[in-house]
Amino acid sequence: MEITGSLATIGYGLAAIGPGIGVGIIFGMGVQAIARQPEARGVLQTQMIFGFAVVEALAILGFVLALIQQ
Repeated sequence: MEITGSLATIGYGLAAIGPGIGVGIIFGMGVQAIARQPEARGVLQTQMIFGFAVVEALAILGFVLALIQQ
């Protein structure tokens, strides 16, 4: 019995869970912070977008590595 195929797709699917949770936490906490201190919206929004970019870059890196392995 021989198993053929690639586990890269399953690996990427599992790796996408982390960034999904991270984006939810970033924006959830950002909205809470803005609701508590509306005058700090500009600073908080900038930090939220920067955090989102970093988390999404890691997700894209995982996607590219999954494609390279195939």
